[in-house]
Amino acid sequence: MNIKPPLGLVVLLMMFPQIMETIYSPALPNIAENFAVSVAAASQTLSVYFMAFAIGVFCWGRLADIIGRRKAMLAGLVCYAIGSALALMVSDFSLLLMARVLSAFGAAVGSVITQTMMRDSYSGEELARVFSVMGMSLGISPVIGLLLGSVLSAYWGYKGVFVALMVSAIVLLFLSVKSLPETKPAHTQKIAIGELAIKMLSDSGIIKNTLLVAAFNLMWFSYFSLAPFMFEAQGLSTLAFGTSGLLLGFGTFLGSYVNKIMLGRGHTGARLVRLASAIALVGGLGIWLIQSTFIGLNNVYFLAPMLLIVIAYGIAIPNILS
Repeated sequence: MNIKPPLGLVVLLMMFPQIMETIYSPALPNIAENFAVSVAAASQTLSVYFMAFAIGVFCWGRLADIIGRRKAMLAGLVCYAIGSALALMVSDFSLLLMARVLSAFGAAVGSVITQTMMRDSYSGEELARVFSVMGMSLGISPVIGLLLGSVLSAYWGYKGVFVALMVSAIVLLFLSVKSLPETKPAHTQKIAIGELAIKMLSDSGIIKNTLLVAAFNLMWFSYFSLAPFMFEAQGLSTLAFGTSGLLLGFGTFLGSYVNKIMLGRGHTGARLVRLASAIALVGGLGIWLIQSTFIGLNNVYFLAPMLLIVIAYGIAIPNILS
């Protein structure tokens, strides 16, 4: 029987990618200024991050079956620390993009390996409850990330952010070396990647859930790409953008809490995902209306409907993942 990993450490590792990305977001205007690139170019650092993150999910997931969950986790954290150190030292924007690719590739372990370890250790209703707790923990990730990132950017610029990223990876690496057990089952089925890919692509349930995860993450993380520049255009400080994380973090936490309560009352995960989708649609329409020339409110009023989107995120993601 496998030893269950410490839930507190697993929650930290699960929160790790989201916290690291939201810490980085307030630094985007500073990066654009210091590297003398456009807003669109600075936002590319987020685009390449997510593409490399997706590749990392596949690679680390495969390695977890070959070398074990623990070793894969440790290797990913090392990659992230090295990527953050490189980003701290480079002065060329193209090299910064490469450093972000390495960081994102490593950060993917925080998502895929933690979920794998949870599925190794829990099942059924117990797994759903664990994911619900983890979803509530993810609700405070934007608060931590945006507040820390805004303070670091305001006083030490983007370099302060990359120092924090590197130190965080090293701390998590130390904790994982000390406390993270191996949860890989003694016997795992060997599956050909090509055969598995064909089965997955023909599985409507997997495709549906993949699209749902993509859509909810697109709505949520687009905020971190665009909002720093929107706040700057309104003459608001980096710290003001950081404090928006309090509101949005509360929304994600509220969504996760509502999800936990409704699951306890017997509502199915599918019903909650449909509810979350409807809430997100209302929020998206609200943002579009507020930002349109018809309404004429090109300012931070868009935070109100954005709150609906993050509430929907907090409801939907735990159910889709579990």
